[in-house]
Amino acid sequence: MNGLRVRRGGSGGPTLLLLHGLGATGGVWRGLTGLLDDRWPGGWLAPDLPGHGGSDPLPRYTYGHLAAAVASAVEDTEDVVVLGHSLGGVVGLALASGWFGPSVRAVCGLGIKVSWTQEELAKSSAIAAKPARTFPSRAEAAARCLAVAGLTGLVAEDAPEVDEGLVTRADGWGLALDQAAYGVGAPPMPGLLAAARATGATLVLAAGERDPMCAEQDLAALVDAPVVLAGLGHNAHVESPEDVLDLVLRVLG
Repeated sequence: MNGLRVRRGGSGGPTLLLLHGLGATGGVWRGLTGLLDDRWPGGWLAPDLPGHGGSDPLPRYTYGHLAAAVASAVEDTEDVVVLGHSLGGVVGLALASGWFGPSVRAVCGLGIKVSWTQEELAKSSAIAAKPARTFPSRAEAAARCLAVAGLTGLVAEDAPEVDEGLVTRADGWGLALDQAAYGVGAPPMPGLLAAARATGATLVLAAGERDPMCAEQDLAALVDAPVVLAGLGHNAHVESPEDVLDLVLRVLG
């Protein structure tokens, strides 16, 4: 079984499972987890997805393989609520199918890119096949780390979550990211949503009003009344963790 680096806090249930997007790490939730002691009634987990940060890579990246790896961190938890950003939101929907063990009560998928062109898929496949880059300085590697995760201007280059996304090499610095993860492909959203609904899980798709990767009309084709977070972009959970946590709490009623 592939090892995951997992951050944990709180105790009891429900457990909030925080799943980051492609190119980030579980440290991206730092602003939100700082609110949980006062506002969340149970425990929380924020793993690095396989191939990211301190987690081992996978021999092959599919949404099912990612969900199975994440399930190993929560398999003993009876009551799970997932907040997943982008790639993490799709993994959360796969977990809610019930195929991987954990009992998922609700999933909030934030900023999931659901509409893909053939050109976009070809570009992702090409990136997945490229060798990892090495940068001569930490500053250059940090700038690339932030750009890959869409966090430029939102997170400082010397922030702890950037350190978690970097590795040192004999000839410089690199990203703690398996390039092959880019090859995961477009998510099969109708099937994932149908499988999750069959378990009785509550499902919400949301996006920032200014998210260039996730348009409201694309989400509306999949679910009734998608949630639009006013004034926010693709990384809404970093821009305004309070608003995103409010959304999750509303999902739970």
